[in-house]
Amino acid sequence: MTANVSEYHRRVAAANRGSILAAASDLFLQDGYDRTSLARVAEAAGVSKATLFKQFPTKAALFEATVLAAGDSSPDELPQPPAGDLERGLVVLGLAYAEILGRPRIEALLRTIIAEAPRFPELRERTFDFGTLPVLSSLRAFLVAETSAGRASAAYPDTAAPQFLGMIATVVFWPRLVHGGSLTDDEIRRVVEEAAKTMVARYGR
Repeated sequence: MTANVSEYHRRVAAANRGSILAAASDLFLQDGYDRTSLARVAEAAGVSKATLFKQFPTKAALFEATVLAAGDSSPDELPQPPAGDLERGLVVLGLAYAEILGRPRIEALLRTIIAEAPRFPELRERTFDFGTLPVLSSLRAFLVAETSAGRASAAYPDTAAPQFLGMIATVVFWPRLVHGGSLTDDEIRRVVEEAAKTMVARYGR
């Protein structure tokens, strides 16, 4: 009975979290960080303020979770990199990352960070731990597996994985955020493939 009750509470908590993040995303994008209150988010999500505060004690913590949720993908949704082919596996995961960067809400929420952070120290202090995103976790695991099998030499996967994703974001995402416009699918693939070749030149064996 206790296990069933615990599972029920976990499902309720997960459902509440999803509702809160969806409502917060809408409000942050509609009204900005400044004019979005936790009370309004709770009302829009259909939960009590106590329920919201239990999961997100501050607005900055809620905003961080909203940004990370916008870039999240279920591990089941991510393509699996082929074992034994470092370059091809990097391309597979790199394209998945480029897809995340192309999501409209990711761009809009990061624009909000850039615009609002100078006025709100709590936003500047957030770490925005993108390492929790499944695509980065999958990339790190792939590099560890290839290194363990002797097909790569990434002794520091926590450094190598962000390096690869950084090469992609520098061309695919940040220029679009600052200057507007976007790359074609073929151009994005070329960026990812060149980044993968650079990684193979450095870490391949």
